[in-house]
Amino acid sequence: MTEDRHLFAELGLHPAIVEVVKGVGYVEPTAIQREAIPIVLAGRDVLGMAQTGTGKTAAFTLPMVQRLSATPSRKAPRGLVVTPTRELAQQIRRAVTTYGSASSIEAIVVHGGTRLGPEQEELAFGCDVLVATPGRLLDHLKRGNVDLSSVEVLILDEADRMLDMGFIDDVKTIVKATPDTRQTLLFSATMPNGVRWLAHELMRDPEEVRIGHEMPADGIRQLLHPVDWSRKHELLLYLLGEWPDGQVLVFTRTRDPATYLADVLRARAVSVASLHGGKHQDQRDKALKRFREGTTRVLVATNVAARGLDIRGIRHVVNFDVPEDPRDYVHRVGRTARGEDTGDAVTLMAASDWVEIRAIERLLERNIERQLVPGFEPEVSPPSLEEETKEVRKPTALRRGIRRRK
Repeated sequence: MTEDRHLFAELGLHPAIVEVVKGVGYVEPTAIQREAIPIVLAGRDVLGMAQTGTGKTAAFTLPMVQRLSATPSRKAPRGLVVTPTRELAQQIRRAVTTYGSASSIEAIVVHGGTRLGPEQEELAFGCDVLVATPGRLLDHLKRGNVDLSSVEVLILDEADRMLDMGFIDDVKTIVKATPDTRQTLLFSATMPNGVRWLAHELMRDPEEVRIGHEMPADGIRQLLHPVDWSRKHELLLYLLGEWPDGQVLVFTRTRDPATYLADVLRARAVSVASLHGGKHQDQRDKALKRFREGTTRVLVATNVAARGLDIRGIRHVVNFDVPEDPRDYVHRVGRTARGEDTGDAVTLMAASDWVEIRAIERLLERNIERQLVPGFEPEVSPPSLEEETKEVRKPTALRRGIRRRK
């Protein structure tokens, strides 16, 4: 390959957009980008699935920007991206603004947690691309604040997550407000039956692009550290001391443990912020900004940060609480090893966590390496792999009874 050759140019992207991509620092497109971008540029509907950290956002924003760049209007939006969380919406808006900088594409974002008034003013001013969460967009639609009759490209991002969060009826209402002639792109990290039914209902003969399957990226080193539940915070502090470099993303199940754990770390002079649904949007934005810029080393978060957030420099992901849904494990650990990077995903496993761990390992179709940390050997050890295998065959009610006695 000659030095001035750029592989993004081979996908059919305009030279001006390729130059912007170069400026961002991307040289070689990912698999999902190589497969999806030419199909999107050809005008086809696309049903795309790829694991986290593989560049899905650029796979749909780059060709959308190219299509809209020919005749930017900044009036009623011609591009619409619907995504489940505020943080994802903000991230996608930044991507559209960056990739559309060569042609002055205007993008605005609307989502919950902010006042309607300023959003209404922006919508009245107009834009080329609107990025929105379902509930807030539906609110603006009902108030007559936005006109979706000019939408040419509709993108449903993280469709499986929107399904899980109960947004599908809202999404269907939003889609009905767009023209039947639109191009529809549906991207998802997993492909449950509900997403396939949604695609069948909303899309026209979509081309399916499937990259890999529901597994963490190859660059992630996964470890389980057995430890007594009461000593998890001590082990986390120890690990932070053992990791001198890189940022750390710590997951808890709910907002109260996230707040408590952040307070514990802060009391030990750890640079930390917390992110969860109980915080106001400006607090969430500031926490993410500090973590993204590296001024905060540790971010303690609930699953609100498990999907789609692309923050380079996260070297370690810690599951302080083991997720109940094994799919959430895949999305959580996917916050590290973005692109070609590598990273560690560490799960602190108490004896009471083993049912969830085995569910994760069944999804991964392999066992995660167990590693005892000297000085933190648990008094109550999780079952061995052989014992676990026997135990998970017991009736569900019996296993639930065992968990209730913890």
